[in-house]
Amino acid sequence: MNKAKSLYTCNECGGASPKWLGKCPSCDAWNSLVEGIAETPGKHRFQALVAAQPVATLSDIDASELSRLPTGIDELDRVLGGGIVAGGVVLIGGDPGIGKSTLLLQALDAMSRSARTLYVTGEESGAQVALRSRRLGLESSQVRVIAEIQLEKIAATIIAEQPGVCVIDSIQTVYSEELTSAPGSVAQVRECAAQLTRLAKSSGVSIVFVGHVTKDGTLAGPRVLEHIVDTVLYFEGDPHSSFRLVRAIKNRFGAVNEIGVFAMTERGLKGVSNPSAIFLSTHGDPVPGSCVLVTIEGTRPLLVEVQALVDSGGPSPRRLSVGLDRDRLAMMLAVLHRHAGIACLDQDVFVNAVGGVRISEPAADLAVMLAIQGSLRGRALPRGFFAFGEVGLAGEVRPAPRGQERLKEAAKLGFSVAIVPKANAPRRAIEGLTVHAVERIEQAIDLARGL
Repeated sequence: MNKAKSLYTCNECGGASPKWLGKCPSCDAWNSLVEGIAETPGKHRFQALVAAQPVATLSDIDASELSRLPTGIDELDRVLGGGIVAGGVVLIGGDPGIGKSTLLLQALDAMSRSARTLYVTGEESGAQVALRSRRLGLESSQVRVIAEIQLEKIAATIIAEQPGVCVIDSIQTVYSEELTSAPGSVAQVRECAAQLTRLAKSSGVSIVFVGHVTKDGTLAGPRVLEHIVDTVLYFEGDPHSSFRLVRAIKNRFGAVNEIGVFAMTERGLKGVSNPSAIFLSTHGDPVPGSCVLVTIEGTRPLLVEVQALVDSGGPSPRRLSVGLDRDRLAMMLAVLHRHAGIACLDQDVFVNAVGGVRISEPAADLAVMLAIQGSLRGRALPRGFFAFGEVGLAGEVRPAPRGQERLKEAAKLGFSVAIVPKANAPRRAIEGLTVHAVERIEQAIDLARGL
């Protein structure tokens, strides 16, 4: 009996190598090659001549508005861009037990009132799914369920049932009889996802893949999986907290980086109508080292509290940030020293974004710097204060995009004093809001000291 040949496939780009290499020869990624069984091509592969297909002119193509099916969960619809698109393919990943299956089961139950739905479970039995639905209060759910992991049987069931939406939980458990490698291997995941995506596009069935994540928090399997699908969603949040975030990393039919905020309850995940309340600490009195920032997540302005703690350090002071980029923190400390005369050379500096949210936009610079100087001086900013703006290496305060929306959102929530870039100053006064416009970081520091 001939021994099966091994093939090493890259998790990042899908490239193959006959032997293991520390660096992928295709994309130069390190330690990304995974061993699998080499698949033999079919006997008549690429031998048949294929007729040329008709080509259309872009301006002649009828581009009507995409039909969407609302999921019945407002926060999930926001992340998807208004609902699930017919024939669209969604990939959702997250840590085990964070609530992926719970959220999708709730969404399928809501959609089953207006469309046929199918739940394909490869990790649980039908009885386990039924028990979970009872715990969620979905006793009379009309969701169709099948426990199967073979691709060919799943595809045949989808064609026979013709559901409007189908959930595959999870794509790593599905395997095809055409391949000899084990379920969850790079070849199986890539081939099964590609086959189901083609089925979705040809039949108009919307398919949702549930994907496992690695210990680094990224989706397991080949990165080409993210390129195959239309939308990629990530579940975020501390398992010890009752709040969860669903973030859109890729969306061909909606805004990227949009987030939905959910609270885990005994009856499943419930959307949070005012997410800014989660990211704001409730202090009895203003405390030093705290500053509120208005950030933009997708299309939604959110108020987030940034906290800083400056403490005496040793010969090697630490710089630690949670929810913000550590390299950018080091740059902000250098700008504070050079242009505002605030030195933290021998101090430990810790910065945290409240609520577990991750802030990636540079508009958080000004709020972080004001929080650091407040902690160092031991002086709190006044109640109802917030700030936003990017700070450059020359000490200039640059404007943030959609500044007027940020100001209106803060005023709506009762904030009354702001320091913002001069270019973001409102043309008309906003009722109940006093705005101080600055051009330099030293001006902002002086204003904050005088408030």
